[in-house]
Amino acid sequence: MSNVLDLYDQTYITFERAAEVTCALQCVWVYNRAIDIDGLRQFHRHLQQGRLSRRIERSPLPFGRHRWVAANDQSDLEIVEAPRAREEFDAWLGEQANTPLDAEHGPGWHLAVVPFTDGGAGVSLVISHCLTDGVGLCEALTDAASGRVDLINWPAAGSRRRWQALREDARQTAGDIAGIGRAVVAAARFARAHRGGVEPASPPPALSAGADEPVTLPTATIFLDADEWDARAHSLGGTSNTLLAGVAARLAQRAGRLTADGFATPSIPVNERTAGDTRANAITNVDITVDPGLAATDLREIRAATKQALIRHQEVPDQRWPLLPLVPLLPQRLIRRLVGVATGGTTNVVSSNLGAVNRAANRPDGTDADYFAMKSLYPGVPKAIMHGIGGALALLSGRVNGQVFVSVLAYQPDRPNSNDVLWQDLSSALSDFSLTATTCWPCPDAVADQANSSDLYDLTA
Repeated sequence: MSNVLDLYDQTYITFERAAEVTCALQCVWVYNRAIDIDGLRQFHRHLQQGRLSRRIERSPLPFGRHRWVAANDQSDLEIVEAPRAREEFDAWLGEQANTPLDAEHGPGWHLAVVPFTDGGAGVSLVISHCLTDGVGLCEALTDAASGRVDLINWPAAGSRRRWQALREDARQTAGDIAGIGRAVVAAARFARAHRGGVEPASPPPALSAGADEPVTLPTATIFLDADEWDARAHSLGGTSNTLLAGVAARLAQRAGRLTADGFATPSIPVNERTAGDTRANAITNVDITVDPGLAATDLREIRAATKQALIRHQEVPDQRWPLLPLVPLLPQRLIRRLVGVATGGTTNVVSSNLGAVNRAANRPDGTDADYFAMKSLYPGVPKAIMHGIGGALALLSGRVNGQVFVSVLAYQPDRPNSNDVLWQDLSSALSDFSLTATTCWPCPDAVADQANSSDLYDLTA
C-alpha cells in the first residue's frame, strides 16, 4: 500500500501551513451519569492502534509529495481530576479546542474527560482535519468503540535515508508530470472562467488594527428530535440534507453572506470514501445557488438545485480538482493568496451532513452517551486571515440516538461576533422553519427567558 499522500490531502496541509491556521474537528460526548474510565482508556488505546495512528512526513524535496508514517508521539488520555459545574462545560470545550495539534510533528489528536459536579461527565476528542474528515472520523470512532483494530503498518518516521527519499520522491514527481501538464491547461481555463468570480453584496471591510491577534470564532451546538426534523423536511418538500442547506441559507442571509443579487451559495460536501480508503479527506464539494427567502417555506428549489449539482458533478467534475498537481510546485506566497479562493470567499457557507452516525461511535466508554456532536474548529486563527478570506460560516450535522445535532461556526468581518449573536441568528433561523431545539450549548443568558418559555433548555444547567 502506497503511503504517498493523496493530492487533496497534500493540498490541505499545504494550505494550512501557508495560512498558519489549524483546521480541526471536535467530537463531544455528554453523559448524565458517571463515566466508565476503564472503558474510556480502552477506547483511547484502540484509537492509538487504529486508522488515526499516523502522521505526515514532509518530503525532502521542496516540491515533493509528503507521505504517511507511523505516529510515535501520541498524546495520553487526559483525565481531569477536579469536577466542574456543567455551566463551565462549554468553557472547558474551548480549552480543549486550543490543544496544540500538529499533523506533521504530532500529536495529531487529543482525548480528554471531565467529571461534572452533579455526577455526569463530558468527553472531548480534538483532531487535526489533516488526519481525517468527518466520515472517516466516525468510522475510526466506531472501530475503536467496537474493539476493531484495523492496524496499518505505516513506515516509521525517518526510516528512509536521505538519498533514498530524494530518489523516490523525484521519481514520484516525474510520474506526476502528465497530471501537472493537464493542471497547467486547466488552470488557464479556470482563470478565464472565474475572472470575475462571485460578486458579494459588499466587499469585506479593511482591517485597521490587530491583524496578528488570534480570534475565537463563535460556535453553537443544538440538538433536535430526529422525527420532528424529518417531518418538517418532508412537509416542505425536502430531505434532511436540503433542510440543513435551507437553515444554512437563512443564516447566510442574516450574516449578509449573499451574492450581489441576494442569493445564498451553500457548498455541500459529498462523501467519496470507499472500503479500505486511506485518504484523510475523501470528499468533494458541490455548490448551489438558492433564494434564501424561499427556503423556509419550500425546499423544492434547494432539492432540485442539489440534484442538478450532483448530476453535473458526475458529468463534469469540480474544475478545481485538476489543479491539485500544481500545488506542490507553488511558492508559499502564492499559496497564501489562493487561500481565499480555496475557502470560497465572502459568500461561502458550508452545509455538511454526516447522515446517520453508527451507534457505536456514541459509546466511548462502552455505553451510550446521552449526547454526541461534532464541531468544526479554527483554533487561534489570526484576525487577518479571517478578514482575508471574508469570514466563515459552516454547519455540520449528523444523527444518532434519535437526535439530530447541528453545530455552527461563524465569523463575519463587518458584524459583531459572539456566541450570543450567533445563537440569536440560529434561534431565528430555526423559528423560520418552525423548529425547536431540545438542547443547546452554550445557551446564552441573553435568551434564558426565551429558553425557559419553551422546551429548549440549557445542557449546562
